[in-house]
Amino acid sequence: MSVLKYYKPTTPGRRKTSVVDYKKILTTDKPYKKLLSRKKNTAGRNNSGKITVRHRGGGYKKILRTVNFKRSFDMGAKVLTIEYDPNRTAFICLVVDLSTGKKHYILHSKDMKVGDIVGNSKDVQANQTVLLKIVPVGTAVSQVELNPGQGAKMIRSAGSYAVVTAKDEGNVTLKLPSGEIRKFNENSTCVINRVGNDSHGKVRVGKAGRNRKKGIRPTVRGKVMNPVDHPHGGGEARNSIGMKYPKTPWGKHALGVKTRKNKTSNKFIVKRRNKKK
Repeated sequence: MSVLKYYKPTTPGRRKTSVVDYKKILTTDKPYKKLLSRKKNTAGRNNSGKITVRHRGGGYKKILRTVNFKRSFDMGAKVLTIEYDPNRTAFICLVVDLSTGKKHYILHSKDMKVGDIVGNSKDVQANQTVLLKIVPVGTAVSQVELNPGQGAKMIRSAGSYAVVTAKDEGNVTLKLPSGEIRKFNENSTCVINRVGNDSHGKVRVGKAGRNRKKGIRPTVRGKVMNPVDHPHGGGEARNSIGMKYPKTPWGKHALGVKTRKNKTSNKFIVKRRNKKK
């Protein structure tokens, strides 16, 4: 069953536009108020007011949902609803802890339905939280911990998953969605199955206005600017950038520059994502 909704080309903006049909997946449009908090729009600026991420600003106001990434439910948790989260590409589920009665938000996994029981498990079952060391080679996993007990830090976007490729003493090797092959502690937890909403990557935005509502502002090429605004600027009509390598607006190298700062985890990386064969 396709969950994508395609519009008829009644206007130029509707032509080739598609959206995820939420009515086929979501069970409610009213979030649980006790797990909500306000989010301030930073528009790409840091605490000093300087722009650190370009082309951000505007868009709809969003309310944060507090998501539990540890999923440590002793007696399991029952799925109550499947909801939309404006702050992430994946859906979220409201669950109730069967041991305490407390409600939590967790990420929705593929094929998860209302009424399912999720939680810690010693067996490899779909949508259950297990230790990496018991997962067979070739299994698709998501929501992986970097360090045991830390909570899921990786593979949390819609439709993403990693594959267990090998096991050795104290470590489990995963092939990540980026193509990078990395070692993880065998006592870190993961969730069996891929993250839900795997149709998200097939959505066609269709018009610039939808991106503006997401808080994404227009991106202007440097070569169409004036020389005062960008190193690529200037010149009449269409021509090259006039230099050996492309530059950022501040005159630094734009391509082929190493930007990795935290090198303490290099020992866990078996193969980099951009390494050629």
